Amino acid sequence: MTDQLMYRPEFFVGGDWTPPTGDDMFDVVSPSTEEVVGRVPVALNADVDSAVAAARNAFDEGPWPTLPAAERADVLARAAELLRQRHGELGEVLVDEMGATTTSAPFTALMAADTFDYYAELAREFPFERRIKNAHGAGLVVDEPVGVVGAIIPWNFPVILASWKLAPALAAGCAVILKPPLESPLGTFVFGEVLQEAGLPAGVLSIVPGGREVGEHIVTHPRVDKIAFTGSTAAGKRIMSLCGQQVKRVSLELGGKSASVVLEDADLGSVIPALVSAAMVNAGQVCAMQSRLLVPRSRYNEATDLAASAAAAVRVGDPHDANVDMGPLVSQRQRDRVENYFAIAREEGVSIACGGGRPANIPKGWFVEPTILTSVDNSMRVAREEIFGPVVSIIPHDGDEDAIRIANDSPYGLSGGVYSGDDERGLQAARRIRTGTVFVNGSAAPPPLAPFGGFKESGIGRELGPEGLANFLEVKSIGLPPSLAED
Repeated sequence: MTDQLMYRPEFFVGGDWTPPTGDDMFDVVSPSTEEVVGRVPVALNADVDSAVAAARNAFDEGPWPTLPAAERADVLARAAELLRQRHGELGEVLVDEMGATTTSAPFTALMAADTFDYYAELAREFPFERRIKNAHGAGLVVDEPVGVVGAIIPWNFPVILASWKLAPALAAGCAVILKPPLESPLGTFVFGEVLQEAGLPAGVLSIVPGGREVGEHIVTHPRVDKIAFTGSTAAGKRIMSLCGQQVKRVSLELGGKSASVVLEDADLGSVIPALVSAAMVNAGQVCAMQSRLLVPRSRYNEATDLAASAAAAVRVGDPHDANVDMGPLVSQRQRDRVENYFAIAREEGVSIACGGGRPANIPKGWFVEPTILTSVDNSMRVAREEIFGPVVSIIPHDGDEDAIRIANDSPYGLSGGVYSGDDERGLQAARRIRTGTVFVNGSAAPPPLAPFGGFKESGIGRELGPEGLANFLEVKSIGLPPSLAED
């Protein structure tokens, strides 16, 4: 761990490390020890204005958006290699600032590197221009960068989610202002270092951590062309309304209340423990978490026993310990939110088969127990609202049709899964679930090739895949006179 990574007295603005205009510093607190592990400056509107001015100049005057796509790809590929070289160091930062486990955190940086590599390759082969022609004339269809992008990311996976926005936006030729969250900003500063070293021109990227007010200033700034946001549905609705006032381009990756549909012929002995284990990743602070477990009514007691045993076996503790499966929640505020849902569950008459409190043997840190809720009806708040913690609700169903109905009975549509002893049966059920991503018997469409995003209140647009690049492109049609119409 380097002191430089943990103490950041400056922003990355205009291609250089720049002192803040104000003197407000934010203490980054470890969620496992409750001790300060780093400090960052808090951006003011004036800092955002400087970042936007630098981005506007870099985009309008070039050379980044007018470079051949292959040259932009070279920068992204070099950045990917630098991220790989620093993945261990970045992993340590994420354990300290976020509470990610020491076994999982380094892979986050590697996933970010993979994303940069993917968009480097896609940029080399993507048809940014194509000719069209018929008996009435000829034209040129051009995909060009949308312009200056405000990228706003949440605290749960700051490095990987920053890469999901930065890599395609830069591949497209955009300039980007990245606003990391104050809860976990430290790891995102590495993008300024690696992209600067990789040869990104000055001004194309700025990094300005701040709170909600700064985020809103970015969203409403008249010189920002597009907002790419990941976060809560409530915040996404606010951002969408603000962008609508300027008809500003916006993509939103929001919340979820995803369902695992377990069909009658599934092997519960293997499926249920795997689903519970997956739900505890990052202490359940995952927007795509499958937090509703739909099981056959005839096998409800069996599924409940298996889920409770699996949750009780999850090793909770210091995320620096390689033997730990689950660390803390990110903040005291987040723990208060999850504990409030424990109270709501009890008020709604839900049974708690496992968990429902704080680990008795961990006196410090914002930990909660892996929790299994039973006797849950899909109309209850614990089944409809995103808890964002290690909490799984088990809901009975009466066959395939009923299970699909319950899965789709949600304001969200981000992720989900189907589990069956018959792969084809599982696939047919998956086709009918109204959600952006569906696992079939644990198999996921591979990132970063597969697009990710949601139906309904889970968002608008897609990240990853070619669709992620399209998020940052505008389409222009140019009419060609006869002298230019031939190839």
